[in-house]
Amino acid sequence: MPKNRYGNFVLVTGASSGIGKATAHAFAERGYHVYALSRRAEEKTEVVGKGSITGLSADVTKPSTLKEAFSKINQLNMVIHCAGIGVSGSAECTPDEAARLQMDTNYFGVLNVNRFALPLLRKNKESLVMITSSVAGFIPIPFQSHYSSSKYALEAYGEALRMEAKPFGVRVCLVEPGDTKTGFTAARTYNEPEDSPYLEKCRKAVCKMEKDEQNGKSPDSVAKVFLRQAQRKNPKAHVAVGFIYKVFAFLVRILPIKLKHLILSIMY
Repeated sequence: MPKNRYGNFVLVTGASSGIGKATAHAFAERGYHVYALSRRAEEKTEVVGKGSITGLSADVTKPSTLKEAFSKINQLNMVIHCAGIGVSGSAECTPDEAARLQMDTNYFGVLNVNRFALPLLRKNKESLVMITSSVAGFIPIPFQSHYSSSKYALEAYGEALRMEAKPFGVRVCLVEPGDTKTGFTAARTYNEPEDSPYLEKCRKAVCKMEKDEQNGKSPDSVAKVFLRQAQRKNPKAHVAVGFIYKVFAFLVRILPIKLKHLILSIMY
């Protein structure tokens, strides 16, 4: 199997921390030239392993900053979308501004980047787009309804893009991590008002999520999945990270919805 089969130039979003940072370093170690895009990036190039990392400063929710960042990219073979935020709270009481920020970052952020990236990718015979989805993209999580919604939206978008872009040699893969130990947990916003009828249940659910995440897999485990898919001629449409989440992905397709909701209600 050829090394770096799609080419050596990779853009990773959300590359300043968590899964994005682990992914940028894993690809650089493998010999890729990585453009590491984040709001806090230092715009410099450093040698990492057999490759390099070039910082690009941009906000995925602000196309004007992306336009400036992409003006510094001449060649691109692969895009890995890792930028994202988490919003917790009940479906009813989460403020509109929090829900909109959730979608602006997790969903529209991917669209914004791809509008600049796809014209560059189509110049290649083969190229690859990989999107960080989530187990929450096929299992709706109570008190993370807006986060789940943003990932469900990416699942549909990714599948549609996979069909649309295939004639241009662009492959699309959705990678679906479960509980992962990163700074994402501390950065998640909690939006339930004190007078909410769901307050106690919401607090318990969010506490359970935080505990599971901090006992979860390292972000390197997700980066390894991206690397494996980047060597495949035909990357999978969906890849759950880890055996247990592969089992979940299978069960969610065959379990009656009533039983699925009962299990999730017990968990959270």
